[in-house]
Amino acid sequence: MATTIHKPTAAGTIAAAHRPVDYVWAVARVSIGWVFLWAFLDKTFGWGFATPANRAWIEGGSPTTGFLKGSGENALGGFFSGLAGHAWVDWLFMAGLLGIGLALTLGVGLRIAAFAGGLLLVLMWAAELPLANNPFMDDHIIYAIVLAGLALAGAGTTLGLGNLPIIQRTPWLK
Repeated sequence: MATTIHKPTAAGTIAAAHRPVDYVWAVARVSIGWVFLWAFLDKTFGWGFATPANRAWIEGGSPTTGFLKGSGENALGGFFSGLAGHAWVDWLFMAGLLGIGLALTLGVGLRIAAFAGGLLLVLMWAAELPLANNPFMDDHIIYAIVLAGLALAGAGTTLGLGNLPIIQRTPWLK
């Protein structure tokens, strides 16, 4: 968990002071949250970055088809390409992107978001095996490691809603 330094204020109450590393974790949390949120928004509305407008989810496109169909010739490609385009896979994937992105950005539910995000990233990594540029390491694994660090550091308490009493009293919201 994050170590918070408590120091007395002029009024005699105790105020929490965050260490500089807490802000680094907070910026990493919000940044990775934005990566997930942006993926959700671009796939939903087709803003033309990774998803053209005519393939947007709201236009009837499938947010999973492009990536999963492209894995067809990879080691586990048959399994993953078989999932592409199914409505339940699209909904689960998009709900995951939105939920993980919001949790990370807001600083709540980091434990759940780190687990779900890590699982999603490892599955995406597995769909790309064998990797083109490295025997086993790529950005999906790096992000999954950082997500674990965010949860272990309790990174939702700095620049996030993790300090709210309801969050502190409810372990699964931490």
